[in-house]
Amino acid sequence: MAQVIEVADPADPRLDDFRDLTTADRRPDRPGGRGLVIAEGVVVVQRLLASRYPVRALLGVPRRIEALAPDLADRDIPAYATSAEVMAETVGFHLNRGVLAAADRAAPVPLPDLLATARTIAVLEGVGDHENLGALFRNAAALGVDAVLLGPGCSDPLYRRSVRVSMGHVLAVPFAPLHDWPAGLDLLRAAGFRVLALTPRADAVPLSEVAVGGERVALLLGSEGPGLTEAAIAAADAAVRIPMSRAVDSLNVATAGAVAFYALTEGARGGTARQG
Repeated sequence: MAQVIEVADPADPRLDDFRDLTTADRRPDRPGGRGLVIAEGVVVVQRLLASRYPVRALLGVPRRIEALAPDLADRDIPAYATSAEVMAETVGFHLNRGVLAAADRAAPVPLPDLLATARTIAVLEGVGDHENLGALFRNAAALGVDAVLLGPGCSDPLYRRSVRVSMGHVLAVPFAPLHDWPAGLDLLRAAGFRVLALTPRADAVPLSEVAVGGERVALLLGSEGPGLTEAAIAAADAAVRIPMSRAVDSLNVATAGAVAFYALTEGARGGTARQG
């Protein structure tokens, strides 16, 4: 059972996993530093506790730690209880959610293992915004996408802001880097995936006309501004688009991903997709 320990000194070394979360060169969640996974809020901490990431400790106000008591009942980890003021001085800002958890990173899932079990995957190029990345993972979890592959220019999915925006779902959706871009897409084809590039350009096929029933599909999504590179689109089996109205030329990448994830996963189940 987790041990609840009262702490009153923000300089207590036992709180070092949570210290200076706003200081770029010392942040414990930066891959170049200690590389810890930081979860914020009761719901996200619950998802961290249920994940494969080894939890090191919790820090929170007493009522938030009490809310997590059922999740901590069989866990031998320290839970440091303190005031909101001590938390704010430790982490560097006032935390409305009232509780944090820190975990070590788990070993990445090998790409061949990931491809062997997935049916629908998202492949990202240049998604460097942490909030967009977190939202994409949340959408992937909600809409039946089995895994996410990270091409060049993508930010770290386990960065604190990505974990928070994903509501902790980045901790459950497996991900892996895809090297040798875009030639690495051939690995997906060899594993039986049809590679589709999502782009707003007019000559792309509307998603409603894409037939994916029974197929394994990899959907390429690009960065918020320029979108996919021409090299990535050329390396795909087909370019697909979401039809727009009212002179809107594009959607936020996480929103576009949600629309496409729904269309493709429904189509794979024999739902809304039509023959094209």
